[in-house]
Amino acid sequence: MNKDELRGKTENLKGRLKEAAGIVADDARLEKEGADEREIGEAREQLGKARRNVGEAIEDLGKKIKR
Repeated sequence: MNKDELRGKTENLKGRLKEAAGIVADDARLEKEGADEREIGEAREQLGKARRNVGEAIEDLGKKIKR
């Protein structure tokens, strides 16, 4: 897991908590803010996964070239 994946998971969790708090408190603004934060977190996590996959592919290519 890289920094982007970890940050994404953290933002996603914070967003879910805010969203739930907004629902419980009947605060549409807080609910929307949480939903937005959750979506950003999900996107950042996906970016981190993509970066990790690219890095692993480059490592594999380097190993193949050494052979």
